[in-house]
Amino acid sequence: MYSSFFLIMFSIVVIQESFFPQQSNLSKAVNHISSYIASKEFLEFKKESGDLSAADSIYKVALKSSRNDHSEALLAVCVATLPYKEVPIVIPLIKSVWNYPLVSASDSIYNLKNENLPSRFFYDTPLNDYGDKDKLAHFFGFAFLSYSTLFFDFGNLIGNFIEAFEEDFKIQSSVDYRDLEVNFLGKCFGKFLKEDESVLPSQVLVMRTLYYFGNPL
Repeated sequence: MYSSFFLIMFSIVVIQESFFPQQSNLSKAVNHISSYIASKEFLEFKKESGDLSAADSIYKVALKSSRNDHSEALLAVCVATLPYKEVPIVIPLIKSVWNYPLVSASDSIYNLKNENLPSRFFYDTPLNDYGDKDKLAHFFGFAFLSYSTLFFDFGNLIGNFIEAFEEDFKIQSSVDYRDLEVNFLGKCFGKFLKEDESVLPSQVLVMRTLYYFGNPL
């Protein structure tokens, strides 16, 4: 669970300055999106329309706050939907744990946001309160990498890095195949956006269930 998050964030930290010249811009975007997810308006919409539509609404808010800049929106919504404030990383050789801090909203907004995060996207979502709350960050993180990379497939590089170096760098060493599938869907979303900017997250996320059960239409 942590492994893909760390590598998403590692990649984003390296290149985020190209999209957010000032760190405060990213913080403002994350706060705005987090406040929306924490709001009663969002919670009511999620109850009425379901979690897939709720994911679309978060993305639309991110787009509006970024003035329709898709790269900025994907990056901001990835960070805003992370259900963690820091990621524990084991530094190789010395085996020291470093808690890498992530951009996040204030504690009150952050806690409400985490409670309200959409979590039920797939047929095999765990039947507990947490569900798949971590999957949106995976999805939007890899969508950002796919959409914003022009010269080579950075998403594939990150996926391979997870496989090769996870044992050395991470506390939890097992790779979750469901995370990898969502990473792939995120990459597809980023690629689709390059051709059609009207594509919504739900239209891609639903592909995983259709793949396993077939399209009934």
